[in-house]
Amino acid sequence: MTVSVHTDGPVAFVEIDNPPVNAASHAVRAGLMDALAQTEADTAVQAVVLLCAGRTFVAGADVREFGKPPVAPLLPDVVLALEGATKPWIAALHGTALGGGLEIALGCAYRVAVPTARMGLPEVALGLLPGAGGTVRLPRLIGAMPALDMMASGKPVGAARAFELGLVDAVREGDVRTAAHAFALEIIDVDMPVPLSARDVPEFDAGALHQRIVAIEAKARGQNSPKAVCEAVLNATRMDASEALAAERALFLRLKDDPQSRALRHIFFAERSVGKSLPDGSALPLEHIGVVGGGTMGAGIAVAALLAGLRVTMVERDADAVAAGRTRVVEVLDGSFKRGVLSEDGHAHCLEAFSGSVDYGALAEADLVIEAVFEDMDVKHAVFEALDAVVKPEAVLATNTSYLDVGQIAQAVARPARVIGLHFFSPAHIMKLLELVIPVGADPDAVATGAALGKRLRKITVPSGVCDGFIGNRIMSAYRRACEYMIEDGALPADVDQAMRGFGFPMGIFEMQDLAGLDISWAMRKRQSATRDPAERYVDIADQLCEQGRFGRKTGLGWYLYDGKSAQVDPEVTALIEATSARKGITRTPLSEDEIMGRILDVMQAEGRAILAEGIAARAEDIDVVMVNGYGFPRWRGGPMFMTSEQGAEI
Repeated sequence: MTVSVHTDGPVAFVEIDNPPVNAASHAVRAGLMDALAQTEADTAVQAVVLLCAGRTFVAGADVREFGKPPVAPLLPDVVLALEGATKPWIAALHGTALGGGLEIALGCAYRVAVPTARMGLPEVALGLLPGAGGTVRLPRLIGAMPALDMMASGKPVGAARAFELGLVDAVREGDVRTAAHAFALEIIDVDMPVPLSARDVPEFDAGALHQRIVAIEAKARGQNSPKAVCEAVLNATRMDASEALAAERALFLRLKDDPQSRALRHIFFAERSVGKSLPDGSALPLEHIGVVGGGTMGAGIAVAALLAGLRVTMVERDADAVAAGRTRVVEVLDGSFKRGVLSEDGHAHCLEAFSGSVDYGALAEADLVIEAVFEDMDVKHAVFEALDAVVKPEAVLATNTSYLDVGQIAQAVARPARVIGLHFFSPAHIMKLLELVIPVGADPDAVATGAALGKRLRKITVPSGVCDGFIGNRIMSAYRRACEYMIEDGALPADVDQAMRGFGFPMGIFEMQDLAGLDISWAMRKRQSATRDPAERYVDIADQLCEQGRFGRKTGLGWYLYDGKSAQVDPEVTALIEATSARKGITRTPLSEDEIMGRILDVMQAEGRAILAEGIAARAEDIDVVMVNGYGFPRWRGGPMFMTSEQGAEI
């Protein structure tokens, strides 16, 4: 039975058992209505504890019902019925109470949580808003501003913060059933609290709320659901509950039919199914990780591993480089501690688990070693030869190369089958994407170990075959070339960047290059010059900038002129571009934003199709996951491959 009822004296226990996450399926909703009727009719029952079996409270809607016609009882009706109970219901929260799960808890008279519980309303991430009264009840419980922040961000809060906000009435140690039972006995003789929908929203600063809404809408960059959340919270402050609930339902249904929600659901499922095509293999135990290279990327990888509870040894070429690498790692860990991401004990443990050395022999017992040195084949071969001489036979060796042939790198070791690519994205301790690059002949156990590391680091790990740039950088290189063609043909960098931001990217391609450093891609172009097809169109404007020492933000000059963090159009760059067009006999013609984005999307999608045809990516969805999580493609558009489908054509 999905929902069962048991009594213990004056307390009834209503238990949901719908593994794996007790989703609010039709069976659960119907079971709750039956349980409500049963406990209302039982005169011996004076209080009801609502709890869930397994590892979590109700963690949201049943994803199997997405896109299907709704079946009564609907969740808003269930929550309203719970709110109308004549006996106090106590929601016993453990694991996560998310989305509809938290809305069910808001329908209860009380909420009790164990310290490890987390609560949130993450519907915005699926292009929706809470549709079972969350936008109406949460502001009435914790205030308009905190409720807006929770719903617009979609980020859950822990039990301690929930108690501070007034979201839960008590945080109790121990077994959640025992804690909720004791709480129920404490409140049996207490007058029931006023239902949330019968309360007013606590007083708030209207000016501050307006400013927060303006900031949220600006950050949304075209996504509709955060704006709808803002509208719903304003409705909650201006309308009585019945009007606000009706308005919330109308907003929910509008968003549900919005192509943006289809796109967000697509990427949601794509992220959760990525890696299903990996070969069968057994992951090796992972406790000690080696990192070769203490630059920005190497330090970021080290921090990511330390935060995941791994022991990390960093090897650098000399003592000064080791010290610099350690400083980078410690600075990031200190920042995490100051922001509350790391506890004092966690911070101390990370520092204790980190060591540096100039001796490759320090990696003799490492389970996996990641190379993060200069992007040069000879340099990488030297590193892997040194590693091959000291690591244990079963250790997995990985390269963080962005473009180079992983199979060729593997030839530097006696057992190339144990070499894989682990392409992290900077900053490596923050960015969620990890490309798992699998060369021909790779040992399935080595691949499984790379995937296991990605999971432990909480990365979205996308498998890729070997080609220049793998999935993401190959596509990015293709549309960067298209953008370079456009600035030769008539657009300017600011036009392209504005078009990309208008589409929903956080920044444009030229702004991004300035941020990363123009010298990085310049080095790659020089490496490729010997094999470049002389008949292929080549734009040398970026090369000219680099020859002038214009490497982007770090030098104050790049595609733009920088005054602090502010980017300004530089007339010298404009003149250089126009002179290059004239030298090549190109008549410049301005391009509209739609024309610019049309060309960029065409190139992305064409390169994506080629990647699929060559077997570099196993699924179109994997390409979308890479572009959304690594390259700023707007999540609410679903990804470039999704946009080629009939479903995404309306976006």
